[in-house]
Amino acid sequence: MLDRCTGWLYERLGSRYWLVLAIGQALVSVLVALLTVVIIASYYDADPADVRELAIFGAVLTAIAVLAASWRTRSAFCAIRTWHDTSDPTPQESVSAWETATTLTYRQYRRNSWWVNPFVVIPTSIFSVVLFDLTWPELFVVLLATVVPAAYATVMSYSTGEMLSRPLVADIAKVLPDDFAFVREGVSVRKRIRLGPSIYTVTTGILVASLVGGREGSDHLVLAVAASIGVGLALSHELAVLLSEAITRPIERVRDAMARVADGDLTARVPVMTSDELGELAHDFNLMARGLEEREQMRAAFGTYVDKEVAALILSGQFPEEGVEIDVSIMFCDVRGFTSYAENAPAAEVVATLNRLFEGIVPIIDRHGGHIDKFMGDGLMAVFGAPELYPDHADRAVAAACEIVAATEAGDTGLGVAAGVNTGRVVAGSIGGAGRLNFSVIGDPVNVAARVEAATRQTGDDVLITAATAAMLQREVPLVSRGSVPLKGKAEPLEVLAPMPVRPPERAGSSRPRGTGVR
Repeated sequence: MLDRCTGWLYERLGSRYWLVLAIGQALVSVLVALLTVVIIASYYDADPADVRELAIFGAVLTAIAVLAASWRTRSAFCAIRTWHDTSDPTPQESVSAWETATTLTYRQYRRNSWWVNPFVVIPTSIFSVVLFDLTWPELFVVLLATVVPAAYATVMSYSTGEMLSRPLVADIAKVLPDDFAFVREGVSVRKRIRLGPSIYTVTTGILVASLVGGREGSDHLVLAVAASIGVGLALSHELAVLLSEAITRPIERVRDAMARVADGDLTARVPVMTSDELGELAHDFNLMARGLEEREQMRAAFGTYVDKEVAALILSGQFPEEGVEIDVSIMFCDVRGFTSYAENAPAAEVVATLNRLFEGIVPIIDRHGGHIDKFMGDGLMAVFGAPELYPDHADRAVAAACEIVAATEAGDTGLGVAAGVNTGRVVAGSIGGAGRLNFSVIGDPVNVAARVEAATRQTGDDVLITAATAAMLQREVPLVSRGSVPLKGKAEPLEVLAPMPVRPPERAGSSRPRGTGVR
């Protein structure tokens, strides 16, 4: 109910909501001041008119002090007001506004508590001595009796300020960046637990003593205050320690485990020690950590079956769902004589031989910036230029094809490889349905690349490229035209070219080049 009311006020007042904070804290402090006057007056059998006069005096002083303290910290509200009045605040402005909103009450009391309580307590105590016709030594008794409720008022007013700040903080938190630098400020939970019950217990003791005990002057008043302080602190200390251990220790365990998860240790778990909300928090954290661990295992397995660059791009959600049109170079590779070899060799040997071939081919494609689109039996299709944009994708594809052929011939499998490369505009994106997708490229250039690889059987070359690929080369590559050859599915013959034999590129220090991901 209170949150709905404060939320409604914040929506209506906007940047003027600081008035609600100031008035709310002032009202709480005034109520405690009035109660303190009644307690003190009850020990001196004071005239009702004098009590009323002292109550008005203390209430006015308290209101002035709290409102003045709020006004002094009003300048800190400027960052919040700037944020509120900005239609599209930057992340840094949001962080600055959030830091101000969450520490506004703390800054106010750290800056003003040293003078607010003396400003109220000392004049009110002196005025009570005058009104109740007390001796000046009794002033110290009244001061002692007033200090404890004043501390209680400070705690209650501080808590009220934080509570009234919630709609303001919640509004800013909606647009707060997740990765902002969090700095812990304000009063810690441990200190609140240890301080709050102590002050509350002592104040309650003084109130009870005034209601049921003897109320005959300063002697009884000082006795009531001393007894309340002694008994209250003794009892509340044990309670505060128990509560602190019961609440803050489980939270610290969760924080430690979260820090381990942030450092990459997804096996971190929190022991579920209780069956209350804190036990539920630990249980929910363990479920979250297990989910992250399973997701990471899935990501690792995903990267085994799919090109790692494509897997990272898909998981990031940055690639447009509708796909993009893009110029790429496509390479098809096929193992020569594999069919006859597979007919005469055991199945296990066939699979092992094929895996050894691909173990040499895949790293070459990876180093040249390509990605494996799919494996097709004893062949594969690789794409250069998507999902990472490379302006020299044609050079990369041709260089990879030549290196694959050379590396295969130098291998120990006894099998050779032929490759065909074509360049053109395709549609790149996630293709599939019913929950099964594959990042691929589609378009006529893909079919042409497959036909060019098949044409190596006619020309006897290990590598063939199209004129479209040759036109996109940015580095000089010795080429020999094989004329126009008919390609299945094409109405007109297509000119193909064969790169001249070259030495395999050096392997040492040749790490995979990086490019710019498709956006």
